[in-house]
Amino acid sequence: MSIKNALLGLLAQRPRHGYELHAAFEAMVGGKQNWEVKPAQVYSTLNRLEQGGLIAEEAVAQDSGPEKLIYAITAQGVDELQVWLSTPVPTLHQRDEFFLKLMISLAAGAADPYRVIYTQRTNLYRELHAATAQRNAADPHRELAHILLMDQTIMHLEADLRWLDMVEVRLDELQRQPIPEPEARPRGRPRGGDDGRPTTDDGAS
Repeated sequence: MSIKNALLGLLAQRPRHGYELHAAFEAMVGGKQNWEVKPAQVYSTLNRLEQGGLIAEEAVAQDSGPEKLIYAITAQGVDELQVWLSTPVPTLHQRDEFFLKLMISLAAGAADPYRVIYTQRTNLYRELHAATAQRNAADPHRELAHILLMDQTIMHLEADLRWLDMVEVRLDELQRQPIPEPEARPRGRPRGGDDGRPTTDDGAS
């Protein structure tokens, strides 16, 4: 999820200042323990959105403290938000850092792959416990959105644990197979027509 588009969505709800946007974002994701965004990131994003014409300064508020800029979404910002809302969110399951760590441990021999799996499993159980505690503490009459978010988190963690079990069972077999390597390329300059450029045949003999 893009922080930029989340801020646009919150401004589409109503004009807000930076501190209010930060608080609204944290409330929406169930607290900073789920998704921490620093206030500085909010303000730098607002600056980029304003430069891009997606939001505009609407007013200046002051409540016995420093002045606060109130931002509102522009028509261009509404269009940008609609594009984001109508576009599916891609998954990045293939770009998994743990999988890369496991393969490096196998390739380099710098760590026991069983230990790498054990460490990851321990952390997943810790995250699962925390997510389950959050879910159980939420009030279903007022915090259904938070419960649904925690349900998704719990399901992902449980799936990751099942996958780790499968990897561990087949780890000996995996270790017997060669580590994926790039195809070897011949040294030296490529012959004519081997550089990817089309060749011409003028019929000359």
